[in-house]
Amino acid sequence: MLRPSRVRSTLLAAVAGTALAVPAAAFAPSSGSAAPPTPTSLAGATLPARAVAQIDALAKQKLARTTTEQKVDSRLLAAAQVRRGKAVAPGVAKVDPGLRVDKTGRTAVTVEGTVKSALLQGISSLGGVVHDVRPKAGTVQADIPVASATQVAALPGVSHVRVAMGWTTASMNRPSAPASKDVRDQQRRARVADALRTAKASKTGMSALAAGSTTTEGDVTHAVDAVRASRHVAGAGVTIGVLSDGVDSLDASIASGDLPADTQVLPGQAGEGDEGTAMLEIVHDLAPTADLAFATAVDSAEGFAANIRALRAAGADVIVDDVLYYAESPFQDGPIAQAVLDVTADGALYFSSAGNEQNVDDHTAGNYEGDYVSSGQTVGKFAGIAHDFDPTAAGVQVLDPVSPDSTGVPTLLQWADPLDHSGNDYDLYAVDDEGNVLAFSNDVQNGDDQAFEGFYLPSGTAGLAVVKFKGDDRYFQVTPFQGRFEDGSGLTAYSSPGVTRGHSAVPAAYSVAAVPAHDPFPREIAPGVPNPAGPFPGRYTSAQQSETFTSDGPRRIFFHPDGTAITPGNFTATGGELRRKPDVAAADGVQTSVEDFSPFFGTSASAPHAAAIAALVLSGNPGIGPDEVRAAITGTALNIEQPGWDRDTGYGIVMANRLLNRTGATAQPLVRAGQPVVTPAGDGDAYLEPGETGALAVPLTNEGDGRATSVSVQLSTSTPGVTITPSVRSAGAIAAGATKTPAPFTVRLAPGYEPGVPIAVRARVSFVGVLSPQVSQQSLPTGQPSDDVLDISYAGPPVPIPDASNVGASVPLQVPAATGRISDLTFSIDGTECSDDEGSETVGLDHTYDRDLVGTLTAPDGQQVVLFDRAGGSGANFCQTVFTDTATTNIQQAPFNPPYTGSYQPAEPLSSLVGAVADGTWTLSVVDAAAADTGSIRAVSLHLKGYVQTP
Repeated sequence: MLRPSRVRSTLLAAVAGTALAVPAAAFAPSSGSAAPPTPTSLAGATLPARAVAQIDALAKQKLARTTTEQKVDSRLLAAAQVRRGKAVAPGVAKVDPGLRVDKTGRTAVTVEGTVKSALLQGISSLGGVVHDVRPKAGTVQADIPVASATQVAALPGVSHVRVAMGWTTASMNRPSAPASKDVRDQQRRARVADALRTAKASKTGMSALAAGSTTTEGDVTHAVDAVRASRHVAGAGVTIGVLSDGVDSLDASIASGDLPADTQVLPGQAGEGDEGTAMLEIVHDLAPTADLAFATAVDSAEGFAANIRALRAAGADVIVDDVLYYAESPFQDGPIAQAVLDVTADGALYFSSAGNEQNVDDHTAGNYEGDYVSSGQTVGKFAGIAHDFDPTAAGVQVLDPVSPDSTGVPTLLQWADPLDHSGNDYDLYAVDDEGNVLAFSNDVQNGDDQAFEGFYLPSGTAGLAVVKFKGDDRYFQVTPFQGRFEDGSGLTAYSSPGVTRGHSAVPAAYSVAAVPAHDPFPREIAPGVPNPAGPFPGRYTSAQQSETFTSDGPRRIFFHPDGTAITPGNFTATGGELRRKPDVAAADGVQTSVEDFSPFFGTSASAPHAAAIAALVLSGNPGIGPDEVRAAITGTALNIEQPGWDRDTGYGIVMANRLLNRTGATAQPLVRAGQPVVTPAGDGDAYLEPGETGALAVPLTNEGDGRATSVSVQLSTSTPGVTITPSVRSAGAIAAGATKTPAPFTVRLAPGYEPGVPIAVRARVSFVGVLSPQVSQQSLPTGQPSDDVLDISYAGPPVPIPDASNVGASVPLQVPAATGRISDLTFSIDGTECSDDEGSETVGLDHTYDRDLVGTLTAPDGQQVVLFDRAGGSGANFCQTVFTDTATTNIQQAPFNPPYTGSYQPAEPLSSLVGAVADGTWTLSVVDAAAADTGSIRAVSLHLKGYVQTP
């Protein structure tokens, strides 16, 4: 049964090629809201005199900006005025610049231009803190004092200083009071400890083939459980890469069995937050034998793009994200979208959330887009001409009213100019019921700028005005993200479809909408619009309705990735190309074991469901091409709400049973070699030494979904002085999930072999199946470790750790020549007397906030081990801290009672350095990753063992 007021209208008619035609009147008055109040001065065809005067004063000030000030975001200039105790402009008293300013008085910005060391030094000298540097992209992410924005813009090579509008995940899970990093850390540690105590393998009412202590309801509603039971396809041979905020609770999810222990996090890309953990759990529930990888998407837009490519380079066959950067263009494939274009051209399948910005059909929309239409009203002497939102021939309305519950949402104006080349200048204003300007964005666009204006919507905003300051008429979009246009103040609200945007609109990507799996979303999105429920414990049917918050399409694009026009000269509603987005729909409102994400609502939850089901297609159909996968996914999707493609759910709900039946997926074997084990047959000890032979056993595990037959393993080595015989051993057949060890090989070391040199072993496993062969590299230890310990200590003066700087502080540790190879090592942060006193001179490392610190040990050959990565809470100091792989507790999970004292496993194992030559300069580097705390490296030591030298 359709819920009240939910009426689907046919907007699109297919024409030749990829273009679609849109009627000129594509705008719908909002409904489902209360009757308009008694008309005020805002009603009518013109802006109130007060609003005109204030907008004109702001525009006059814009005209007076110096060349340097024209590089600076207008909100930064306004905030600087406010902090100096001055009005933003004459007669403008209520403007809120809307900047997020931290306790040090800094705000986040993106500095654009030619990135050299002098620029970074200049930002630091002006009190800024640099976070992310991308020389190729020409961007620096930094926190700067608001008052120094113009000085930063004056630095050599700077072209723009913009407010960092940031990013959003497509999750509807928003804790009412975000916890401090101390509290989050304590919660994470408690969850890990609890998971270790209560980890269990059973699940109630769920598929026995699924993984962990909880299972997403999407396993049943998408019929994935039935597919695994009937076709035994569970993801083997496929790697799924996830991008989101962070994986704070990864260790807890591994401990509870909700994620596999070999989940890969790209080095340094764990991020912060837990939405990534929840997404990984969904993927693992549906495709439990697939390999998993994660990288954060929230360091910067450029970092997001780099990590998309990095996941593909790391072997990801399917990649899924749930992050949108507000500045992503709706009209051109920008840097993030271009990374998606790269990986999909390379054969990867890419899935992204469509967004939770709501839709026209549910009367929840907060989006308006269309051609700029002159209202005929010149705003004062300087500001330009306001847009007419009323699409009727007779009416004129220069403000689009917003709902009261839209307060605080990012509100953006973007128009059809190419990236970095906008010379048409549009401005955005928020006006209250009395005609006061509450917020504005009026940057200068003079040919080398972004077609972008935006602010956070202030409380009391009655409506938004779009004013063309100068230039040509352009198609534009104005969106209060997760806000709504709603009748009010005597104004009619106008909305239009197409809020979905950014990289999910890449043609080869899958933009995923949301349908509930179980209970309705618990919060009303718009008055009188009920939220639908899902079918769990049943499967989806054609009667299913989408979430009222899911973003609608289609997406009109005007420019190729290089900025050239698709339809030169036509930047109106009849130009460019129209992309059918979203593509498909999938489950949300599902269970995970992650706190704050159970149930997990939003297209953030939907995208990993669709991605995991696609991974099953690849797993059961090795060699299938992306075009064939797309045809199968769209051709078997369960159509809902409208026949064929529709603007809310695409081609419908992805159903695993229909999809895998179409492709004929079958279970595939996948046999891999484990770590070889040597049993020496020489002098009776446990060590393989020069001149000795040993039995070399290689365990083979079938990690696939099907039975493996005719299994064999071939071993070879490139290490001089080592022979392995015979070259091949047979293992026969191995059942899915089983391990078998064939007859051992014989390994022999030459008499003159150097003790401690590891043996490089290449294992090539063959079996019947398209995933054969599987090749891996292993390392075998040699020599008898010595009991003698060499202690190398830093004896220099204390080295200050720069506050909030990726440069960090370093101390050297010099190991004498001819020390030889390493059999074992530990590292210690020393100290004569331990305390948590700030600035203590008796501890090994003093710092007022240990949680900010990342410590890295670098060997002479360049190998690195992260010892600690923002471990600990708000306490101070490390003292008599020993990092050893044999400790029982990893420092990342250790309870913290300052100062850190005792033995801990490092964040990364020191064993990766065993066998390396110790001689030369070792370096401990410590980086302070956040602002406002200080400290020094004082006393540290390296402790090494070598090998017994044979006569």
